[in-house]
Amino acid sequence: MNSDLKLFKWIILLLALPLGLAYFSDGDRFRYPCQNPDNWEKAECQLPRCDVTRTCPEHIFKGGRDPRLGPPKDGDTPAMSKPATSKIDIKECK
Repeated sequence: MNSDLKLFKWIILLLALPLGLAYFSDGDRFRYPCQNPDNWEKAECQLPRCDVTRTCPEHIFKGGRDPRLGPPKDGDTPAMSKPATSKIDIKECK
């Protein structure tokens, strides 16, 4: 009976610890300082300083639209969503 109570206390502790850390954390966290839009104008996020560590917004948001450009205009599609246009001739296959 005593071991059941001890096990119950450990389970409560193991459940409460991650929930408490998630609840009391300080808002948004960013892996790189240049992911935070508030830092985009700072010297550490400007070329050539950020190019050395590859943490410029151009490097962090590669493959997607740079959020500093704002929403896309009508008819403007991101590079990732354009279909491939290359064709392979059947005669070239062996």
